[in-house]
Amino acid sequence: MSLLDWIVLGSTLLFIVVYGVWKTRGSKNVDDYVRGGNDAQWWTIGLSVMATQASAITFLSTPGQAFHDGMGFVQFYFGLPLAMIAICLVFIPIYKRLKVFTAYEMLENRFDLKTRTLTAILFLVQRGLAAGITIFAPSIILSAVLGWDLRTLNIIIGILVIIYTVSGGTKAVSVTQKQQMFIIMVGMFFAFFFILGSLPTDVSFGKALKIAGANDKLQILDFSLDTNNRYTFWSGITGGFFLALAYFGTDQSQVQRYLSGKSVRESQLGLVFNGVFKIPMQFFILLVGAMVFVFYQYNHSPLNFNPAATEAVMQSSYADDYKALEEDHQQLEMEKKIAQEAFSSALALKEYNAVEQAEQNILKINQRERANRNTAKELIAQANGTVETNDKDYVFIHFILENLPVGLIGLLLAVILSAAMSSTASELNALGTITALDLFKRNLKKEYDERFYLKAAKGFTLLWGVLAIIIACVASLFDNLIQLVNIIGSIFYGNVLGIFLLAFFFKFVRGNAVFVAAIVTQVLVIIGWYLDWMSYLWLNAFGCILVILLAILVQTFDNFLDRSPAET
Repeated sequence: MSLLDWIVLGSTLLFIVVYGVWKTRGSKNVDDYVRGGNDAQWWTIGLSVMATQASAITFLSTPGQAFHDGMGFVQFYFGLPLAMIAICLVFIPIYKRLKVFTAYEMLENRFDLKTRTLTAILFLVQRGLAAGITIFAPSIILSAVLGWDLRTLNIIIGILVIIYTVSGGTKAVSVTQKQQMFIIMVGMFFAFFFILGSLPTDVSFGKALKIAGANDKLQILDFSLDTNNRYTFWSGITGGFFLALAYFGTDQSQVQRYLSGKSVRESQLGLVFNGVFKIPMQFFILLVGAMVFVFYQYNHSPLNFNPAATEAVMQSSYADDYKALEEDHQQLEMEKKIAQEAFSSALALKEYNAVEQAEQNILKINQRERANRNTAKELIAQANGTVETNDKDYVFIHFILENLPVGLIGLLLAVILSAAMSSTASELNALGTITALDLFKRNLKKEYDERFYLKAAKGFTLLWGVLAIIIACVASLFDNLIQLVNIIGSIFYGNVLGIFLLAFFFKFVRGNAVFVAAIVTQVLVIIGWYLDWMSYLWLNAFGCILVILLAILVQTFDNFLDRSPAET
């Protein structure tokens, strides 16, 4: 990295922290701190909601997902607009009418304290883990690629977020997320247009799309009914719907964003904004990954994008085997470049038979390349079982560091770290709020003044920030970071969503039945995930439906037992 890159990176992050502290200094009470004074407008809510979900994992993993597996991942978000409509019509009016500080406060009014407490604890467990991962994700990748110390990065990111989140609460999170989303989208657009400008002069954007399509990178829709297939139209429209409904409707990190709206209409417009623009944003990020793939059709790419993995195997007894694979990889790159040029020429001359033949040739070469990459992963695993062999999360950062011009590298690194900070800030804000209000305040035997609970909310936010840093420092990389966060959410969200739907629509079900059903459901969902009964996306629908059915069954049984002998 050049001095200019360091200046761009450092000044961007410093501006976000200082602006957040300055803009929101002096929260006077819990309402100011938790709901931001209820004066947020719809565009602030919409951008804040998008920034909360769009963590660094999104901008690191998603392009790599498209590079390796194509753009089918966008189907994951197909249920989101439907979920936004449901939340606007049902959840927001109820939350606003009850004037709640947290989503789980409503559950005590409807059921009882133990159900509220259980649901809050389920949230704290999954969101606490996720907060650590959102710090850990960019740290481990940047440390591997740049050689920075992993724990130092975890601590720096965590401290930067803690400073303005503890200081200003919800309003600090919301106002900084507007700046962060601007930085993120500017950086991604710069990267996209740089890729297009770096392709051969005869390769236009249209040709680049055709090249990506010829390599199956633009296959978006999959209508298969295989429940083990992670990303299909049906899993997105059903499992994705339940996940989005649970996340945006019951997760305090999101609920707190639109509870700060100045009116029901402003909150609803904010979520509609998210529903309209979220899929195009994810589509664009995946398209960036597909263009990175096209870029590497004409430029050298490593056999494995994780430099730590390459270093591990080259220092082992498998070094010669790996070198042989690298030589074969280089030969395939030469063949691929020739094949791509033949494909472009055939397209230009409209020789469609030649186009089809060139497509088949390209596919065969890429199949051989994929086989080589898989063999390389096996060698890496044999050389060092602790090194991450899956390099999806390293594709985009490798492209940034190896190919972008001076200054733009610093901007894209600022994009990644800004995204990490925005999502982590929302999570810490929500974790501190839930702990202070749903657990601490509600279970205290004595009432205190507003200042005491304000200090408690800030103190618990600080505590969760420290815990998130600790989790980040002891975490280990999973198959794919963006999948890991979604897997953790899917294990808990379905159950939580079912509890809320019982509160909204099943008036005869009481607290004891819901409490028992929720515990049994959570155990069964964890078992189902561990034994791989289904793709993780389906766990959302499974958990939601199961807790509703069990609660109805338990309540019916309780009603039967409560009947007098004369009635039976």
